[in-house]
Amino acid sequence: MSTLCGHSLFFCKIIMKKIYHLATCDTSRKILKEVGAEKKGAALQDIKTEKITAAQIDEMKKMAGSYEALFSRKALKYRSMGLHEKQLTEKDYRKLILEEYTFLKRPVAIVDNAIFIGNTKAVVEALKAAL
Repeated sequence: MSTLCGHSLFFCKIIMKKIYHLATCDTSRKILKEVGAEKKGAALQDIKTEKITAAQIDEMKKMAGSYEALFSRKALKYRSMGLHEKQLTEKDYRKLILEEYTFLKRPVAIVDNAIFIGNTKAVVEALKAAL
């Protein structure tokens, strides 16, 4: 997507850099520092203090291919709610992520048309390169 930058002959590319994270999570903080998120102009959204909207999760799903790909089974509530014993549908994953921020696999970063989900070494390295 391009936009006119005030001069009729010049165009600038709008670069989207957004990272959904949990500010109280040591792993998220470490990753944000490692990839240089703030220095590289990424917009940060702490999902605990600024809840994910339906539009945001739907956009992430379009990029990721499924709500399940965005869902964290490591969340403490996953087992305590007995979810490990249920067959969850895409509708269930979406609803749970919107209701409880800890169900979003973190961090989720969107850089232009690419999405980076989770904290594996490979994902963090790919995010670092993309930023």
